[in-house]
Amino acid sequence: MSTLKGKTALVTGSTSGIGLGIAIELAKQGANIVMNGFGDVEGPKAQITAHGVKVEYHGADMSKPAEIEAMMQFAAEKFGGVDILVNNAGIQHTSSIKDFPVERWDAIIAINLTSAFHTTRLAIPYMTQKNWGRIINIASVHGLVASKDKSAYVAAKHGIVGLTKVTALELATTGVTANAICPGWVLTPLVQKQIDARAAEQKISVEQATRDLLSEKEPSHQFTTPEQLGAMAVFFCSDAAANVRGQAWAHDGGWTAQ
Repeated sequence: MSTLKGKTALVTGSTSGIGLGIAIELAKQGANIVMNGFGDVEGPKAQITAHGVKVEYHGADMSKPAEIEAMMQFAAEKFGGVDILVNNAGIQHTSSIKDFPVERWDAIIAINLTSAFHTTRLAIPYMTQKNWGRIINIASVHGLVASKDKSAYVAAKHGIVGLTKVTALELATTGVTANAICPGWVLTPLVQKQIDARAAEQKISVEQATRDLLSEKEPSHQFTTPEQLGAMAVFFCSDAAANVRGQAWAHDGGWTAQ
């Protein structure tokens, strides 16, 4: 398949987890990829280049606006601009509001929400000039409903859904769309840390902690996979989704159906 041949996708937080899964699925459709994230780069990069596309990496710290601007300029220099923007970078911290560390709140809002504003504002001119673009924000089921001890994450993800709607409305008469994907539990390193912490705290096995986590919220008792989210991103890039605008699509095993 080469439905996105000649397009360039920038995926933040794409060195692992959901972001890497989305980058790979977009690459399968022929899109060149600008990666971003921390940790191992060469391994994930090889997984993407295996699909015959060009891949560049920029290590912008998504909490720093100047580094985000440098990353967007880097993408423009390497590929001319960004046709598909996937705002996926995110961090997590769990604590009650009264005990929530202020610096952790600030970091979560900066990386999970404010970074998407900066990438979006910088991507829009190129997209509108070409009259084609796709802005895909990876929100969360927590952009639609809440859970205790996740005040910053829930606030940021609700904000992402709101930002998505405003972006879609402002671009409604153009060929540029904006939508959000709202996954339930996805077995990423971030979620694995929560499972391990639950197992340690409750003195149960990791397997039992996994079952408990899924059964509490997700009626399907199944994790959503990065590959499935990547396929949804590919759909948003297709002609079939050209008039899907401002939506927050849950991919959550029935979590929000309850």
